[in-house]
Amino acid sequence: MSTLQAITLDQVVDTARYPLSDLDGAEGQAVMSRARRELHTLGCTVLPDFIRPALREVLREECAALAPQAHFETETVNVYNIPVDSRLPEGHPGRRTFRRGNAFVARDRIPEASLLSRLYSHRAFQDFIARCFGLPGLHELADPLSGLVLNVVEPGMEHPWHFDTNEFTVSMLTQQAPTGGVFEYCPNIRSADDENFGDVLDVLDGRGERLIRRLPLHPGDLQLFKGRYALHRVSPVRGETARHSAIFAYSRRPGVIGSVARTRQLFGRVLPAHLAAEGRAVRGDRLLD
Repeated sequence: MSTLQAITLDQVVDTARYPLSDLDGAEGQAVMSRARRELHTLGCTVLPDFIRPALREVLREECAALAPQAHFETETVNVYNIPVDSRLPEGHPGRRTFRRGNAFVARDRIPEASLLSRLYSHRAFQDFIARCFGLPGLHELADPLSGLVLNVVEPGMEHPWHFDTNEFTVSMLTQQAPTGGVFEYCPNIRSADDENFGDVLDVLDGRGERLIRRLPLHPGDLQLFKGRYALHRVSPVRGETARHSAIFAYSRRPGVIGSVARTRQLFGRVLPAHLAAEGRAVRGDRLLD
């Protein structure tokens, strides 16, 4: 870890291409303008080769060493992450169920000196992300388990179709599967005012190819995504190598802590902070989840 501690942001990020310390310059403005435009029209933007080539193997090894600490559980879910026995009308997309077998390494298992932690907490990185989303600022989650996590999808597993509970997500592929493990999404398939159950059902039942986009992600690419309104999944992973991706979660407001039920589902445990915060969550919309 002493080597990582000595590494500067300029050594980690290709700041010639993504000038995090000079966002008001012409190059910085051009990068952020493109990101905002694609987020508005497509709900997603990818910043290729965000991490310098010399550090990508370090990042991969760092995450591979953390992967065995992931909480793994195979369960039956629906796209809204609500109980699968919920009372829903016939033909409702929430009645379609899937087998989810992905896993997460919680934030308290990721060392503060790690490359991931240092990037997640770096003010220049946070300011850049906020401005790409067109926001005045962002806050790290107060949740001791969420915020920064490593997602692990083992061979034969997938992260099936779902919506995110948070409005936006920042992620980075750190280890690619030899086959499969493709990120697929349906941009703006719903809005804060309209669930659009018809199109969601078309995708789940195999009639929605017209709505699906696929992203050719590579290790070191930074992905910014509006997952609250886009149905998305990671297709089944094939071969002998797991798919690893880091997820950097932020919020518009401070003090955000996940619910007890969702935290236990993802990490297999809850901490006193989750119990103390239960019932205080403020919803920004009336979507199913």
